[in-house]
Amino acid sequence: MRRRLAEAACLAPEVPHQGGNGGREQGSAVVEFTFLALLLMVPLVYFVITVGQLQGGSFAVVGAADQAAKVYVAQPDRKSAEAAAGQAVALALADFGHSPDQASVETSCDPADCQAPGTAVTVTVRLSVPLPFIPFNDAFPLSASEVQAAATQVVGRFR
Repeated sequence: MRRRLAEAACLAPEVPHQGGNGGREQGSAVVEFTFLALLLMVPLVYFVITVGQLQGGSFAVVGAADQAAKVYVAQPDRKSAEAAAGQAVALALADFGHSPDQASVETSCDPADCQAPGTAVTVTVRLSVPLPFIPFNDAFPLSASEVQAAATQVVGRFR
């Protein structure tokens, strides 16, 4: 009777259990799932953390370049302008957890006199973003990528 009902409902007929192990494999799916989940999730989580580090580095260089350019044009001479811009970059990078020795700062002026009114001062900040959780980063530096940003400010007539 059951068989006919299964055929009428287009279901496969029930096959009685014919295993010699007596159902000893009941928990293996959980073990396999756990193993595969760990195998696939650890690289995925590391990838997400690395992308977060890169995004944080991008935000850091944008803020550092912007603040350095603003501080640079507000100083009376080139020496104090470079010192103030360096401090602004170090502070902006420290806010995002990066050290200033991982970054480089480059300043260019158009025209060449950086303190003349109307001069466009461009500050470019480059940052090497390290890979997260690498214990030997000082001896063998591995970086995820290098990010950079530039900002331009014009030296005003009145300071």
